[in-house]
Amino acid sequence: MKTLPAIFLLITCFLGAPAVAQVNESMCGSLTNGFGPFDYRPERDPVTVGTGDHKHKLYLVEGAHFTREVELGIKGHRSLTPSGDLSYTLGAFPNHHRALIAVMNYGQKMGSEQPQGLRFPVECYFERAVRFANDDRIVRMLYATYLNSRNRPAEAVPHLERATTLAKDSPFTHYNIGLVYFDLKMYDRALAQAHRAMELQLPRTELRDMLTKAGQWKDPPVAPKAP
Repeated sequence: MKTLPAIFLLITCFLGAPAVAQVNESMCGSLTNGFGPFDYRPERDPVTVGTGDHKHKLYLVEGAHFTREVELGIKGHRSLTPSGDLSYTLGAFPNHHRALIAVMNYGQKMGSEQPQGLRFPVECYFERAVRFANDDRIVRMLYATYLNSRNRPAEAVPHLERATTLAKDSPFTHYNIGLVYFDLKMYDRALAQAHRAMELQLPRTELRDMLTKAGQWKDPPVAPKAP
């Protein structure tokens, strides 16, 4: 989870795109796949957990399809464009966090919701990730960020609420949920998440500084002393 701040730095370049039609399961296809599908989180993969095989399967997919150039949307590795390699990666690992960011950014770069060679529209990969791993809090935050970038903030909120529930006592998750709420201009919710992260002893101050600059920061209430 400590990679989350870097994830959100990658996402910020995608904000401000036009709205698109909402997708549904019938548009986004079955999760059945020739290889997988596997959970990107090794501790949650019901197929490989406890076998020591998860890292090997991820290595096979990333080595063949999710190279650095594919991730950056520069060129394909096993396909003519990044589209085919991204489609393969997200077919094998539907909740692959970095690949979700990559497909989101590639759609923006190409100015299309479904660049040539991409099996589904960009949003379908988020719908499929949620369908596959309903309890993946990072997927929920990424989907919320995508929806906000498409001028659909109201649809982003339920994903952030679900992520907040799933976050439990993870300070990094609460902090990053706060960053997404800030982007949605829901400052009261961003403030609540910043307070929760502070309560969990996270030392980062960027969210507090952003709220302060926006005139929205308030110190957390002082807990009453025990008698």
